[in-house]
Amino acid sequence: MKFSNVSILSIAHVDAPIRVTSAALCDRLAPAMERHGMRPDLLESASGIISRHYWDGDVTASQAGTWAAEKAIAAAGIDKAKLGILINTSVSRDYLEPSVACLVHGNLKLPSTCLNFDLANACLGFVNGMQVVGNMIERGQIDYGLIVNGENAQHVQDATIQRLLQPDSTKDDFRDQFATLTLGSGAAAMVMCRADLVDGARRMTGAVSRAATEYNHLCRGNNDRMYTDAKSLLFAGIGLAQETWAVAQEELGWTPEALDEVVIHQVSASHTHLCCETLGLAQDKVLRIFPEFGNIGPAALPIALSKAVESGRIVPGKKVALMGIGSGLNCTMAEVQW
Repeated sequence: MKFSNVSILSIAHVDAPIRVTSAALCDRLAPAMERHGMRPDLLESASGIISRHYWDGDVTASQAGTWAAEKAIAAAGIDKAKLGILINTSVSRDYLEPSVACLVHGNLKLPSTCLNFDLANACLGFVNGMQVVGNMIERGQIDYGLIVNGENAQHVQDATIQRLLQPDSTKDDFRDQFATLTLGSGAAAMVMCRADLVDGARRMTGAVSRAATEYNHLCRGNNDRMYTDAKSLLFAGIGLAQETWAVAQEELGWTPEALDEVVIHQVSASHTHLCCETLGLAQDKVLRIFPEFGNIGPAALPIALSKAVESGRIVPGKKVALMGIGSGLNCTMAEVQW
C-alpha cells in the first residue's frame, strides 16, 4: 500500500497526571507475592517499567480522546468543519454502545457531514486508523481526517490486584495476569490531510501489514481481566515483525540504515530490545517511553511519535518508521517522510 498525497498535519498527546510506580503496585500485591516466593521488585525488574500513569478521577476513553483531539485540531490550525472523518481506536470504552467515536464527535461538536466510528484492533488500532484515513484521502473522499485514542488502565489493574490477593489465587494466575500490571493510561490524536493542501507536508508514503491469527489465543482481555502468555506472545510477535519487515524492505525499500527514527508500540524492555536486535535496528533510534508510562495500548505508538517530535528528535527531512503489533496477531509498518 503506497500513498502519493497523504500527510500528517498534526500529532498531539495528553499524559495522564497521576504517576503510579511499579514498586507501589508490588506493595499492594505484597501478601500474594510473598506467598508465592516472588521478589518484591519483580514488576520493574521483569518489565523495565518503573511507573505508569492514571487519570485524575473517573476519566473515560471519550473524555481523554476529546482532550487529545482538541490539541491536535488546534495544532493543525484548521476549521473543524473541514474534517471528513473521525476514527476512535481505543481499547478502553465508555459503553458497548454508542461508539467512543460518536461521543468524541459530540464533544467536539463536529458537523453532521463528518463520518465517525470505532476501529478496534488491540494495540495496532491507531496505525490501522491511519491506513483507513490515508486510503480515503488518497481516493479523494475526504480532505482531512482525525484519529483519536484514549486509554484508562486503572480499572483493570485494580480488579486484577484484588483478584490476585484472593487466598485461592495461584502463582500461575499471577504469571497469566502479569502483563495487565504493565498497562498505562494516556491519550493521543492525529490530523491527517491531503499533502497538496499544505506546504512542507509530512508525507505518509506507504504501509505494509501481515497477520498471524493462529496466535489469537495468546492474549485475551475484557473490561476487568486480561490473560497473556507473555513469553509465547513475545516470540510470536517478533516472528511476525520479521515477516512484516521483509515485506517493508521489498515494498518500501527499507534498510536499517535508511531509517532515521523508529517509533514502535512499546510493551516492555525485553520486547523493545529484542525487536530492534532482530530487525538490525540501532537501539538509539527508538525513544523509549515505556519505563515511565508503561504499555499504553494503541495510544503508545502515537504518544511516542508525539514525544519524539516534541523533543526535537524528529525534524523535517527525517525518514520515520512506525511499527505496531497487536494481539491477535497483526502487524503493520508505515513510513512517514517528515
